[in-house]
Amino acid sequence: MTDAKKTTRSLAGIAGIVAAGTLLSKVFGLVRQQAIAAAFGVGPAFDAYNYAYIIPGFLLILLGGINGPFHSAIVSVLSKRDKEEAAPIVETVTTVVGGVLLLVTIACILFAEPMVSLVAPGLNATNATTGITPEQLATLQLTKDIAIEQFKIMAPMAVLAGLIGIGFGTLNAADQYWLPAISPLFSSAAILGGIGILLLELGGEITATKYAAIGGIVLAWGTLVGAGLQWLVQLVAQWQSGLGTLRLRFEFQHPAVKEVMQVMVPATLSSGMLHINVYTDLFFASYIPQAAAALGYAGLLVQTPLGIVSNMLLVPLMPVFSRLTDPQDWPQLKDRIRQGMVLTGLTMLPMGTLMIALAVPIVRVVYERGAFNLQASQFVAPMLMAYGVGMFFYLARDVVVRVFYALGDGETPFRVSVANIVLNAVLDYLLIKPFGAPGLVLATVGVNITSTVVLLWLLDRKLNGLPLVQWTGSIATLTIASIFAGGASWGTLLGLEAVLGTDGLLVQLLELSVASLAGLAIFAVATIQLKLPEMDILVERVRQKLRK
Repeated sequence: MTDAKKTTRSLAGIAGIVAAGTLLSKVFGLVRQQAIAAAFGVGPAFDAYNYAYIIPGFLLILLGGINGPFHSAIVSVLSKRDKEEAAPIVETVTTVVGGVLLLVTIACILFAEPMVSLVAPGLNATNATTGITPEQLATLQLTKDIAIEQFKIMAPMAVLAGLIGIGFGTLNAADQYWLPAISPLFSSAAILGGIGILLLELGGEITATKYAAIGGIVLAWGTLVGAGLQWLVQLVAQWQSGLGTLRLRFEFQHPAVKEVMQVMVPATLSSGMLHINVYTDLFFASYIPQAAAALGYAGLLVQTPLGIVSNMLLVPLMPVFSRLTDPQDWPQLKDRIRQGMVLTGLTMLPMGTLMIALAVPIVRVVYERGAFNLQASQFVAPMLMAYGVGMFFYLARDVVVRVFYALGDGETPFRVSVANIVLNAVLDYLLIKPFGAPGLVLATVGVNITSTVVLLWLLDRKLNGLPLVQWTGSIATLTIASIFAGGASWGTLLGLEAVLGTDGLLVQLLELSVASLAGLAIFAVATIQLKLPEMDILVERVRQKLRK
């Protein structure tokens, strides 16, 4: 009983640290995106950046992100061993990963142009392309040229991504959570600094074309410098803790190194399949002007709360999953899985309905200033609504995947992800015609729903049965409560707009705040009646934060 209480307190403490650090990083990320929106809107500089960032950015998210395959593999292995064993394991893994990703960096620089053309074929329009005006052709060519230069500059992020991911896992396995959680803010700070310098230096008359070209280069260098800073601050903490240095080590036969690779390789391939799905979305988006920029803006509005909740749930749960893999501990493991799924529903379902109901005011309040106008808000808002539909499944899938990783099974998520590539391409093709650019987001939602269901079914077989009917009942009830909450928010918004109008940032902010609170109040009243133990956990964590 005492151990259980300690574990609960430990999980709550870890979740609080991670949530606070991630919130700080996400706030910086949101401010960064607001600065980009004000400086570039949905113009060529940021449109090109979304294509150029696909490969280096995906590597940073895939390999370097908290809860990514490198992080998960390192944590799952090091959390079972003494701290003194960490250095040779970490140094050997770093040697292997750094060598492979250095070759990837060189390839990206040498083949930048064909890679950009592959990622965004819609930018390859010519004078012979039907239905395109000379002005549109010039914009597409400018976007492509900027994207190629940005891609070359950001190519070294391939190496940095691997090193950041290893650092995340190493520090978390040693119960250091604060620095990894806040380190992404250095990337945002670097980009903000670059934009500030750009606006200060480019005084006087300057053409839109030159502004876009220079601005695109600033975005790329800011991103690279930020990733470098993110790695360096982790490296210092890693050295000071005796968790490994930059020493080259070749102990490839070390049992722990083999174990890391056995989880890391299939997990990377599996997560990589998800990013191939994103590439597929951008492949189709390249044929819709400004769609890539709009996806980027809407995506950040989703990733900000999703990232905070994801890290708050998955970072403390991953070591727990890893320690409950023995068959005799499976009843406790199942309880922890349920806890993760219900907490996902408590947070993501109401958040998703609020994004659907309040998409337009959310986009206007966050982005509408400078080069980002009302027309841009109306273009981005439907994509945010589409993202809101799938908020629960974005995180629920990750919870289930982490259980497979903890069980040492990276192959099953990989196989599911491979099948999802085909499904995503088919859904993109089918949904882009009736829904336009938001159809690309709906295709991703469809893939996440399918993969969550399939993975739960496979996990049910692997763990000799899960109480899926009971879990589904809880989630269905939370979904109904969320729908009522979304309706309340929407009705409140309409009433306020009828009285106050929609002009002015303060008016928009007031309407958004009141409408959001109305929806959340309805959801809170409904869910309290359910007396879910996870609700008590969530409320207690919020109280702890408020007391601080």
